[in-house]
Amino acid sequence: DSKAFKCLPYQFNYAKSASIVISRIMNSPSTQFVHSRRMGIYEPIHQIGMWGENFKSNGNPNTSASVIVEVDTKLENESETASHEMLAPSNKYDQEATKPTDKIQRRLAQNREAARKSRLRKKAYVQQLENSRLKLVQLEQELERARQQGLYVGGGLEGSHLGFSGAVNSGIAAFEMEYGHWMEEQNRQICELRTALNAHISDVELRILVESGMSHYFELFRMKSTASKADVFYVMSGMWKTSAERFFSWIGGFRPSELLKVLVPQLEPLTEQQFLEVCNLKQSCQQAEDALSQGMEKLQETVSATVAAGQLGEGSYIPQVATAMEKLEALVSFVNQADH
Repeated sequence: DSKAFKCLPYQFNYAKSASIVISRIMNSPSTQFVHSRRMGIYEPIHQIGMWGENFKSNGNPNTSASVIVEVDTKLENESETASHEMLAPSNKYDQEATKPTDKIQRRLAQNREAARKSRLRKKAYVQQLENSRLKLVQLEQELERARQQGLYVGGGLEGSHLGFSGAVNSGIAAFEMEYGHWMEEQNRQICELRTALNAHISDVELRILVESGMSHYFELFRMKSTASKADVFYVMSGMWKTSAERFFSWIGGFRPSELLKVLVPQLEPLTEQQFLEVCNLKQSCQQAEDALSQGMEKLQETVSATVAAGQLGEGSYIPQVATAMEKLEALVSFVNQADH
């Protein structure tokens, strides 16, 4: 075991010191060789006894004592040296054993960090591809819608939405793209509302869906208001709608009274109070529509007079139209009032 292994240097040094003592005693002139019947290496006690008798008979005992002290001192020094030599390699081996472990841990940490960054780059790349795909689909939808409406930007038509030469209005192009997104969200909300009605949800949940739909239409009114500032004629013409929607178009939208005619049969049965409120709303809408229609007629007369005041036979009449456009803030106001 470990204790026996540690004692080996002491046994070895003891035997070595014993041999040194014997050799010095034998070489000493005062030493007398005493014969013994049982002298052997396996009987150290008997040998020491024999040496003791020789020391007593010796005339100079200090010589043997000094030799023994010197040997004992040397024995202790050699034992300590041997123990240090045995412990030093173990510490060295421990330090060398820990070095590869630290290196492996650092390498593993670096590999984990590199793998994490690689996953993040891959995720960002996939997200970029998905965004590009969605943009491509949107562009295809816008192109198809433009073809259906007869708008060939950069193609056979050389005019803008106003009908005369000029570049396509960027504000109108942005409105068409936003309107495409608005229609997608509108279809999703309609499907969600139908599912909720079939599931017989609570009135609170149904009210949340209805308010969400109303907020969605307010967003459309905001988009139309911004587009009318860029090109009010485009918004009023309803070119961003389908042909069936353009048939019922009124100042860029629908007559509220016409919408009520469609909705009231779907709302029945109504209580007497509810029916009275619907009738009052219809009457208010009709009065507002008449006022807006009269204002539109007067505004059209003013714009026509402004355009006719120019010399149309000299060529382009864009300056006259531009002058008339400066007076169209009222027309933009009509569009906003019609939506609200």
